[in-house]
Amino acid sequence: MTSTSLGDQLQEQLEPSGTVLLTVECQQGVVGEESALPELATAARASGALANVARLVAAAHGADVQVMHAVAERRPDGRGANSNARLFRAAARLPVQQHRGSAAVRIAEPIEVADQDIVVRRLHGLSPVAGTDVDPLLRNLGCRTLVVTGVSANVAIPNAVFDAVNLGYTVVVPGDAIAGVPADYTPAMIRHTLALVSTVATTEEVLRCWKSPRRVTRA
Repeated sequence: MTSTSLGDQLQEQLEPSGTVLLTVECQQGVVGEESALPELATAARASGALANVARLVAAAHGADVQVMHAVAERRPDGRGANSNARLFRAAARLPVQQHRGSAAVRIAEPIEVADQDIVVRRLHGLSPVAGTDVDPLLRNLGCRTLVVTGVSANVAIPNAVFDAVNLGYTVVVPGDAIAGVPADYTPAMIRHTLALVSTVATTEEVLRCWKSPRRVTRA
C-alpha cells in the first residue's frame, strides 16, 4: 500500500465521531517509575512508546476523539483474580501490587486524563476487552475504529487487538506507541501478527488525522 493510500485509509478509519483511543495498562505500577515490571517500564519509556501514548491522548482530546483507559488491578485479598497461569502466580508475588485504589493503578505520567475520559478497571484475566465493560461502552459510543496503545506487546496488546477484531471493530495500532520485552520482540509481533489483523501506522500518521484542536477540562 502506498503512503498516500494508507493516509486516505487512516483518515477514513480515524474519523473522530466513530473512533475511540484505548490505552492499555499505562498505569504507574506497570510503566511508572516504581513499576512492578521494571524491564517493561524501561522499554516503554526508552522506546518513546509511553511519550507517544501521551501525545496521542492529547491529540484525541483536542480532536474530540473519545479516550478510554484500560487498567489491570486486583483486590488486596486477591478475590476474583486468576491463578490458572504462571503469569498470574508470578504477579501475585511481585513487590509492587496493582491494588485497587492504590497509586499503582493511577494512569502514569506524562499521560493526562481528562474529565471526559472513561477508565475501565478489570480484576481478572489477560484481556482489556473480553470480559470487561469495554465492548458495550464502545458500542454505546458508536465506535467503529479502536486505536490500541500501551503495554504489553507480549500479552495484553495482542489480546486487545484480537478481541476487538473478533467483535467487529476496525483496529489501528500505532506501532511506536506500544512496547514489550525484549525490545526487539515488539517489531516482530507487529510485523508478523498485528499487521495481519489491524492497520499499523505511526504516531505521526495518526496525529495528522486529528488536526482540529479544542479546549478540554483536565481531571
